[in-house]
Amino acid sequence: MLTERQRMILHAIVDDYIRSAEPVGSRSISKRGDVGYSPATIRNEMADLEELGFLEQPHTSAGRIPSTKGYRYYVDHLIKLNEVDDHELGMVRSFVTEKMNQMEQVIQHAAMILSNLTNYTSILLGPETLSTSLKHFGLVPLDQHSAVAIIVTNTGHVENRTITIPAGLKMEDMEKVVNILNTKLVGVPLVRLRSKLYTEVGQELERYVDHYEQVLQVLDDALQNEDEHRLFLSGTTNMLTQPEFKDVDKVKTILDLLEETPTILKMFSGIPAGIQVRIGTENDHKAISDCSIITATYSVDGQSLGTIGILGPTRMEYGKVISLLDLISKDMTVLLGRWYK
Repeated sequence: MLTERQRMILHAIVDDYIRSAEPVGSRSISKRGDVGYSPATIRNEMADLEELGFLEQPHTSAGRIPSTKGYRYYVDHLIKLNEVDDHELGMVRSFVTEKMNQMEQVIQHAAMILSNLTNYTSILLGPETLSTSLKHFGLVPLDQHSAVAIIVTNTGHVENRTITIPAGLKMEDMEKVVNILNTKLVGVPLVRLRSKLYTEVGQELERYVDHYEQVLQVLDDALQNEDEHRLFLSGTTNMLTQPEFKDVDKVKTILDLLEETPTILKMFSGIPAGIQVRIGTENDHKAISDCSIITATYSVDGQSLGTIGILGPTRMEYGKVISLLDLISKDMTVLLGRWYK
């Protein structure tokens, strides 16, 4: 248990290090108006905080920097959430009022706003596939041998895929296929489309459509669910502006990780509701052991539909990021409520 004086000094060190990215010494802390202790007293407390694992000394003659344990204590007990200023509030609110006809546009815009306001990397997951269902299926012929399959989900996502028309399939058969799909699959979650395709839909196609086996294979390809469309990143190169990441090899490992879509999806799926903060080595991947990830979920009627995350150095402006994530996740919830009505 830290004393009140130790808490005050730790708070001041974390604040100063976040601003300067330079080790913090006792003299600079003593000059702060909100501390009021001599350099000697502060040095003694800093030594104790280092012994307790809250601070680290990168060089023998240098000041101290917060450890992962120090950042964790700061986030859990000392942090003061920033008030969102009018400019930031205006940017966040802008995507709520803009007319966007696809969920992807909303998420991409939110990701861009967050990366611009924080100067970190934003990672957003679109609505979970478990709660995303088919709203409409369309088929537009291009010529005798090909057509465009149009798949619309209840989240507003529109997917266009070119398919090959099986030889001998007539125009009236294509119309029957579309009618059967919209009758049998509308409202079905995307993850269950294929199973429904080979049971209920397959039985109907066999009854009413020639060459139904080839049609089933074409539909199977067209209805493939691609999780990659759920992941949106913005500001990936912002890492290059952070003093901690002057090491090119270190940055490369982080950027390589961000390109591994399945890995990022796994990291961000199943995150508990609300604001979550993972600091340094609390993250599972070595590539981001010097980073912090702050996440917030957005939901409709209590059901979590996606996750918003900010990736940055452990020397992160936690108060500002948490405030922005809390605000934008609430706005995402409002927007999703409109999509799902």
